[in-house]
Amino acid sequence: MKLLIDMNLSPLWIEIFRQHGIQSIHWSTIGDPCAVDSIIMNWALENGYVVFTHDLDFGALLSNTRTKGPSIIQVRTQDIMPEHLSEKLINVIKQYESLLESGSIITIDENKCRVRILPF
Repeated sequence: MKLLIDMNLSPLWIEIFRQHGIQSIHWSTIGDPCAVDSIIMNWALENGYVVFTHDLDFGALLSNTRTKGPSIIQVRTQDIMPEHLSEKLINVIKQYESLLESGSIITIDENKCRVRILPF
C-alpha cells in the first residue's frame, strides 16, 4: 500500500510509515501545495495511492462523484501529529488494508474508526 499525505498533515508522517513498511509521500514534494482536492484525488487514483488527510472535502468529493477511488483515510481529531495518532493509525491501516486496496474511506477519531466501502 502507498499513502499520499495531504498538505494539512505533517511530513513527519513519512518516517512513521517507513518504520512500519508503508510507502508514503507528502503532496508538497510532488504537486502544487495550493492544488484543489480533485487534482490530488486524481493523482492518487492514477498512481495507486491512498489519500491520508485531515480534510473533510475528500469524502464529499467521493460521495458526489460516486467513484470507487481513491481510498481515503480521514483523521478527525484535534491533535493530528504522529506522536499522538501513529499507534492507532497503523493498527487501523493493518486491520483494513484489503478494504483500502479495493476502495474505501476510513474515518478515524479519538475513540473509534468508521469504514465505508466505495462507491457510496
